[in-house]
Amino acid sequence: MGQIRKELKVSAIENGTVIDHIPASAVFQVIRILKLEAFGNMVLFATNLESKIFGTKGIIKVSNKNFEAEELNKISLVAPHASIIDIRDFEVISKKIVETPDQIIGIVKCFNPNCVTNVEQLATKFSVVDKEDIRLKCHYCEKITTRKTMEFR
Repeated sequence: MGQIRKELKVSAIENGTVIDHIPASAVFQVIRILKLEAFGNMVLFATNLESKIFGTKGIIKVSNKNFEAEELNKISLVAPHASIIDIRDFEVISKKIVETPDQIIGIVKCFNPNCVTNVEQLATKFSVVDKEDIRLKCHYCEKITTRKTMEFR
């Protein structure tokens, strides 16, 4: 008997972005927060792939899309070790790991229902107090929002 070959074939993209090393449990959340279900171009995703570093991982390929800083900040909050790979003419142009910024402004809702940002039309502002487990301290009410209690605006 011959050797069993395991390989994964996913279509290459000509131009766009690959988001790799997403925790398998966060793939659908990344799709949701980036609103990729409504994106008009090709979006390929896979989850529960083998990863030597993470055990399992997910990957998302988005054709003809480059992500803005705010979108990268969103990714960093649910997948802090994800890598962003820019593709042009089927070639890797750049590869970087997302970085969680020190402050998050306007993209996450404070989990405290009594916070002024949930009562008035006021942009949220958080200090990132833990970049690994993602803990955000509200500038206004000082409550901590965690990855489990996080809601995106």
